[in-house]
Amino acid sequence: MKLYYMPAACSLSVQITLNELGLDYTKILVDSKTKTLADGSDYHAINPRGQVPLLELDDGMRLSEGPVIVQYLADLKPGSTLIPPVGTMDRYRELEWLNYLTSEVHQRFYPMFRFGHFGDDAKGDFRADLDRRLAFIADKLGDRHYLMGDDFTAADGYLFTMLRWAGFLKVDLTGWPNLVAYRDRVAARPAVQKAMREAGLIRD
Repeated sequence: MKLYYMPAACSLSVQITLNELGLDYTKILVDSKTKTLADGSDYHAINPRGQVPLLELDDGMRLSEGPVIVQYLADLKPGSTLIPPVGTMDRYRELEWLNYLTSEVHQRFYPMFRFGHFGDDAKGDFRADLDRRLAFIADKLGDRHYLMGDDFTAADGYLFTMLRWAGFLKVDLTGWPNLVAYRDRVAARPAVQKAMREAGLIRD
């Protein structure tokens, strides 16, 4: 398999899932500004939207959208904790989380990467909007280790990726100590450390 990625982008959650499952894959870096590959070719020829992640399977078929890709990968290894079995309520609960994270949380982070285009009032509104989502997550998380309980799931890899963005964007998480502890707990996992190292986010 080939994973098209950008360092620190949401593709990190797919790298985490691949490593948690012990699956082999080839990383292909996409330049975030020019949307070109290392050989100079245009990434849009592979993904017209120019977005990551994109997973190319061994047969050449391609999958986009992180929440879909992690479900596909987890289903390659039935019995893993990354996603519960088909037909169980726990599976739908995790799908709830994946959909909430992509539609409600990810989309609140996006404009913050483009804050230079907005005035102070708009910036304050964006931050307040994001804070409401983080407060909801912190409340649902409570004192559990992970979103679904004791087991790490693909949804945790996605949330962790966005909590890393909070640090870069100077979003203060100290009002939710359980979220800070959660972020640090996930960061310590060997598969997460490996994914961040592969993405060039940490160095030995």
